[in-house]
Amino acid sequence: MRAAHPEETTMDAGFWDEMYRSRDQLFSGAPNGVLVAEVTDLPPGRALDVGCGEGGDALWLARHGWQVTAIDVAPTALRRAAANGTDVTGRVTWTLADLASTPPPAGAFDLVSAQYFPLPHQPDHTALRGLLAAVAPGGTLLVGGHDLADLPPPQENQPDPGDYYQPAEIADLLDHDWTILINETRPRTAPAPAGTHHTHDTVLRARRLR
Repeated sequence: MRAAHPEETTMDAGFWDEMYRSRDQLFSGAPNGVLVAEVTDLPPGRALDVGCGEGGDALWLARHGWQVTAIDVAPTALRRAAANGTDVTGRVTWTLADLASTPPPAGAFDLVSAQYFPLPHQPDHTALRGLLAAVAPGGTLLVGGHDLADLPPPQENQPDPGDYYQPAEIADLLDHDWTILINETRPRTAPAPAGTHHTHDTVLRARRLR
């Protein structure tokens, strides 16, 4: 892993809100393929959508019967998501939150979904453990990421994807309270965003036993 540069870009709240404000729409608005493929067979319940952005996943979940808490660090993204979801008012709670400082409520969700969410490595895994603890007994953890093999080497002063948890790393940290159902790399089910070469996803699906 490369050493951090003193002026290296940090993907913090300011970074993300500026990213959204710089464009009228950052993402397509469609739900992520991993979410649709893995959640369609689950009975609706309480869901946590981590890094919800402009709301594509949260709105899909709500329209399929889920009660959703959707969190993001970017106020601009949350405002856009709420504006796009007037048909599911009351089924989605749009929440400004940073997992690094505010963990979600423990044991509160039947589904915790983190799709392409850049959670930075921590020596004690505090933020990650808080995220795992949010899954209720019998609930599902679903993490989707880009296959690092598809990504070009990081450029100077740009974030290094290797500095963030990947699905397989999270799988290695799960203990006997979990059963891993899927831990694999698979072809994307939707075209990659314009200008990228993301041809494969890495996917972790696990169920909390207790």
